[in-house]
Amino acid sequence: MTRMLSAVRPALSFPVRGALLCAFTTLALVLLTPLVQAQQAAETRVQGPVPVADLAEELLDAVVNISTSQRIEGRRPLPMPNLPEGSPFEDFFEDFFNDDGDGDGPSRENSLGSGFIIDPEGIIVTNNHVIAEADDIDVLLTDGRSYPAEIIGRDEVTDLAVLRIEPETPLPAVTFGDSEALRIGDWVLAIGNPFGLGGSVSLGIVSAMNRNIGAGPYDAFIQTDAAINRGNSGGPLFDLNGNVIGVNTAILSPNGRSVGVGFAIPSATVETITTQLILFGETRRGLLGVNIQEVTPDLVEGLQLDRPRGALVSVVNEGGPADDAGIERGDVIVRFNDRSINVYSDLPARVAQTSPGTEVPVEVIRRGESLTLTVVLALRDGEGGEAIVIEPGPEPVAVLGMELSTVEEAYELGFDLPEESTGAVITVVFSDGPAAAKELQPGTLILEVGQQVVDGPEDVVARVDALREEGRSQILMLVQNIDGQSQFVALPAD
Repeated sequence: MTRMLSAVRPALSFPVRGALLCAFTTLALVLLTPLVQAQQAAETRVQGPVPVADLAEELLDAVVNISTSQRIEGRRPLPMPNLPEGSPFEDFFEDFFNDDGDGDGPSRENSLGSGFIIDPEGIIVTNNHVIAEADDIDVLLTDGRSYPAEIIGRDEVTDLAVLRIEPETPLPAVTFGDSEALRIGDWVLAIGNPFGLGGSVSLGIVSAMNRNIGAGPYDAFIQTDAAINRGNSGGPLFDLNGNVIGVNTAILSPNGRSVGVGFAIPSATVETITTQLILFGETRRGLLGVNIQEVTPDLVEGLQLDRPRGALVSVVNEGGPADDAGIERGDVIVRFNDRSINVYSDLPARVAQTSPGTEVPVEVIRRGESLTLTVVLALRDGEGGEAIVIEPGPEPVAVLGMELSTVEEAYELGFDLPEESTGAVITVVFSDGPAAAKELQPGTLILEVGQQVVDGPEDVVARVDALREEGRSQILMLVQNIDGQSQFVALPAD
């Protein structure tokens, strides 16, 4: 056998041996490649998109569960079903239909939420709606300890509240990060108490910034697809450095559960409000003293802007900080305190985050020119101030699908106008004209055309003609509706 093998070997030339070696190598690769790929896929699955286990472990102890209860006086107990005396179900139904068992006492409503510790001595931040109208508030820590909490302060407008507990030893606490530095697509981590489960972590990204969801005057929410459900309210949204960059507050959902559209209050707002609540027990917001509106695409040309941006000033409160600084109606505020105002809802949030008495630079675009003014903010006290008004003048005309009259003639026609009204009054709106398309109503005052004050109908016509000659396709007007609110509208020149 040995000889035969030795005799056979020389008969195999080198090229043949090489071919066999290649064949064996190829076969081995074919057999091993799926195993290598499977191992690599398994390693990828184990690692995931962003490793956050260490971070979650570090942060979990600073997030708390908040349980509240409210006593409801005077609520009629539900009627007991008719049961035979001594029925084995009698005790069960008595407990079920009457909270306190006797059928005539107060009932209780309970709710669950989340919060987070910002001071080792026991200062906790949460949502106002989590603790609103609660008679009893209890804070449960991750180690099982429970403490009654007192309210330091709360702010209904921003939906924030600060609580205090009295722990025996210092607690783990977290710090605020810079929500202004967030970018769409950044990873974020939500921790909270969904459905009362406690200590739940979810990972997602920043889906959008400065979302206005109609929750209040300072809407500028962070939108995230990190899972947020009932019970997450008041819990923190972290960046991957472990800093709080938001407070989870609301979800948009057809079924009450997370569908990947959650909203958090930015830390820039939270830090300011909580600091004020801790120091004063109330909020002390800055007041600029203007009414603003959105800069829509059809207003861009009339305002001589390059694109829709900023906040358009429709009213300047007489004697207010903006008035004193020289801000005028028709100005577009594009920067406040060295921060850009990209959409009009940015401005109220920026002002609210700035303390009264602060001197801030405000950049405005006025008739195409940029200028920076210095404003000293006042303390917001609920007083809106009065809008600036202008001088009157006479005579009716028809223009842009509407008929105009002087203020005096409108009074005679029976229009109920505010005292000392000025400008031209819309008395008729033709259904197929530009004014109707913008939903202008009879009784509306026209105060400015092309950012120039008009004294009456003839001024309106003259300004419209002048703007048409300049080649304007849109006619910018400042109008005051029958409710006394001023706003800018753009009517097609043709």
